[in-house]
Amino acid sequence: MRTRCVRHCCALGVVSLLSVLEPTFTQDTYVVVDVATLDQVQGGRVRGVNDAGEIVGTARTQAGRRGFRLGAFESANSPTKNERLDGFAGSDASAANAINEKGSVAGAANTDTGIRAYLWTRKDGFIDLGALPGDGGSEAWGLNRNDEVVGYSSGPNGVEAVLWESNRSIQRLGQLSPGDYSRAYAINDNGDVVGTSGQTDSLRAFLWTRNSQMEDLGALDGHNQSFATGINNAGRVVGYSSGALGDHAFLWSKSTGMVGLGTLTGGVYSRARAINVPGDIVGVSDSPVGNRAVLWTRHGEMWDLNQLIPAGSNFVLTEAVSINNQGQILAIGQTGKALSKQEHDHSREEEPTRVFLLTR
Repeated sequence: MRTRCVRHCCALGVVSLLSVLEPTFTQDTYVVVDVATLDQVQGGRVRGVNDAGEIVGTARTQAGRRGFRLGAFESANSPTKNERLDGFAGSDASAANAINEKGSVAGAANTDTGIRAYLWTRKDGFIDLGALPGDGGSEAWGLNRNDEVVGYSSGPNGVEAVLWESNRSIQRLGQLSPGDYSRAYAINDNGDVVGTSGQTDSLRAFLWTRNSQMEDLGALDGHNQSFATGINNAGRVVGYSSGALGDHAFLWSKSTGMVGLGTLTGGVYSRARAINVPGDIVGVSDSPVGNRAVLWTRHGEMWDLNQLIPAGSNFVLTEAVSINNQGQILAIGQTGKALSKQEHDHSREEEPTRVFLLTR
């Protein structure tokens, strides 16, 4: 039996031709939906996908830079609903950074006094989450199924990671010592938080829990910095460690500490972006033919996702951004051949980024 993969572009007024692609390999294959085309130079980004297949991100529109939520793709042709998340009344810019299983969205939007974190729910709309006393700005980056939100607050005293509880109260998460800076990027359903803290030239991944407060997760051998980007309900943390030789993806757990996830054959750097409840991890690695979206499975395998989509596809997946608990992967890519990091940096203004949703 052969599996068909349908590609279609349907979001934010971007339309492309429908094409049918046939895989020719025997490994697990993915149906690929071409979701949208974004201009990264103008701030276009995709950030996350929930278990319903709803996607959030930010795009450049005629009204300015705006967050968006794409409804679940019940067919290959279109999502059930597209919504622009404009932010608070009068906001001229907004961003959507995370979505949970209820469809709540966390992000930030401009106000008269600065950028402020928000939680958007279907019931209440946009909720201004505020900032720490004396601070004028804040931004939300992660949330869990309980509508607990994490991010940072900023003001005269610097930048500090914060947790907004489900009752909307704000809690300081502190900073690693020595340090004067922290940002939180993800939270699991138990309320455990990960992010980055320290000093500007020596930042470290942290894990914060209500019982143990903020813990330095260290760095891989030979590295002096690390950044935590995701955590699952088992307390496994992913991110990347950085040193003179570049970035390397890691997985951290209490039993193993920080373990490098490696790179694709011939690659020299990698970054892990997200981990789901079963323990599958997605991110990016370079290779002799350029940046590639990768999947590290819960069984310890590492895959170039371009090997798991139909041969002959007219695009290259350059980074996997998020993975939900159903195994759907949110990835970005570009038309044509893979690009080296240097080529990618120089071609950004010429080649728009395409967004894809991969389903087994």
